Amino acid sequence: MAYQCFDFSVAAHVAQIRFNRPDKRNSMTLAFWKEIHAVFGAIAEQPDVRCVVISSSGPHFTAGMDISVFGSMQSEAQDEARRRENLRRQVLWFQECFSVIDRCRVPVLAAVQGGCIGGGVDLISACDMRYCSADAFFVIKEIDLGIVADVGTLQRLPHQMPQGLMRELAYTGRPLAAADAKACGLVNEVYASHEQMLEQVIGIARTIAAKSPLAIVGTKEMLNFARDHTIAEGLNYVATWNAGMLGSADLMAALAGTRAKETPRYDNIDIKLKA
Repeated sequence: MAYQCFDFSVAAHVAQIRFNRPDKRNSMTLAFWKEIHAVFGAIAEQPDVRCVVISSSGPHFTAGMDISVFGSMQSEAQDEARRRENLRRQVLWFQECFSVIDRCRVPVLAAVQGGCIGGGVDLISACDMRYCSADAFFVIKEIDLGIVADVGTLQRLPHQMPQGLMRELAYTGRPLAAADAKACGLVNEVYASHEQMLEQVIGIARTIAAKSPLAIVGTKEMLNFARDHTIAEGLNYVATWNAGMLGSADLMAALAGTRAKETPRYDNIDIKLKA
């Protein structure tokens, strides 16, 4: 499927999503929201995808929500309560467009250059890991528009950086520079250039893709579960998981590879979804 807001490709088990509207600062039009939801639906059905990299083109990662989207959210209902319920459903739909990233069975890596503003912060907060170039900066812009960020930033970011700093950014709308994003743990690494960042992040993705697909899927499942539950619940879940998964063909392949001092090869996970 061809997408109008980004380029999509898969090579060596790594899916790449690259925003391709640099002249518009990669702003998130209604088409973008529909397509990001659709592409992760497509990834869910591709067993050869073992890792995802989200990157961008031009001087900025994204300027966030395109202003045209706000006009599309108007309801024609005469009753005020019905208009409000319609708006609530629309917000929930926008949330789902990024929640599919959070729920993606494989790790999703974000590679950020230049401005990552508003909805861009919502997006990267749904990713497993974040990397950026030295010119990157991050802005929770919604406060300057007189609205509350509602697509994931306020819910996910406190798990990824210190609570006090995150609140300062949300209340003030000030930019967070690349070096500060690294210092507080929001991003894993800062690279000198966009090109160097992409090379390194794709390399990390390929390293992940070379691991056991069952182990990677299980590890992400456990990490997300642990984030949202108690330690005791997480320990119980992983015990149940491994009771079903230990003894897999991947474990045997890993052990054989270790003995032979060779890189093990793993089969894809079968994916059969009902129409």
